[in-house]
Amino acid sequence: MEGLKIGFIGLGIMGKSMARNLHRAGFEVTVWNRTAAKMDEAKAEWGAHLADSPKDVAAQSDVVITLGGDTPDVREVVTGEEGVLAGARPGTVLIDMSTISPEATRELAELAAEQGVAMLDAPVSGGDVGARNGTLSIMVGGEEKVLEKVRPVLEAMGKTIVHCGPIGAGQTVKACNQILCGLNLLGMVEALAFAKKSGVDLEKMIQVTSQGAGGSWALANYGLRVVKGDLDPGFSVRFQQKDLRIVLAEAERMELPLLGTATVQQLLRAVQAHGGNEDGTQALVRVMEQLGNVEITPKQ
Repeated sequence: MEGLKIGFIGLGIMGKSMARNLHRAGFEVTVWNRTAAKMDEAKAEWGAHLADSPKDVAAQSDVVITLGGDTPDVREVVTGEEGVLAGARPGTVLIDMSTISPEATRELAELAAEQGVAMLDAPVSGGDVGARNGTLSIMVGGEEKVLEKVRPVLEAMGKTIVHCGPIGAGQTVKACNQILCGLNLLGMVEALAFAKKSGVDLEKMIQVTSQGAGGSWALANYGLRVVKGDLDPGFSVRFQQKDLRIVLAEAERMELPLLGTATVQQLLRAVQAHGGNEDGTQALVRVMEQLGNVEITPKQ
């Protein structure tokens, strides 16, 4: 993989760290982002090469990684007039690491294949911490031979890389992940409320339970943030809601009832209604405080 040129599109909370980790692994990285200031930051911080458009990124790259906010964003970045496919050469590999609709992923892969571009869907889990540390879990859909070709690229960003099946399978497994994230988040805030109402020290409760059968990533990583009043986004309510809309749309198509997931989605909608759209998902605690008339986060 020596000399491989990587294009990275999308320098948000996670993307900026993922692109930096590719650079640290020795890859030449060209970036593009809708907000130009984020590209300037990448250039100043670690010497990223800058592109004028997704088309320009693809023209300079052997592998193009996209990390967009939602399905329409990714579709535009890939298929637009100045999109990736307008600049990609046959043999280019497109890796979409966004969380989007599995159906849309399959459609994009078909369009890419018509131009000789192989595509993988490789959504991630691990939040801002995993992105910074290069320890993300990466769920990959697509041809296994393509995955093996670019595995060193993914290894620069993630610790656990699993081939889940054909194109779209990565997005399906990511949907499963978001179901679990939502329900673990709800379990965390309910446990915090129960402990607070009972007069138990919250940090001690987290210390013990995070190591037991009731432990979860949400409890271990977000629990102490909540106790300290830190509701800054590692992953925002807005994006969690986008992911849960994808989950529930797929569940509707399969005629599958997901009662817990739907409950979390509605509770997060209440967070949004009170101005918490850009807060971290741990801001779900605010709804629990209101419902239970209990103060869990310290007053600012």
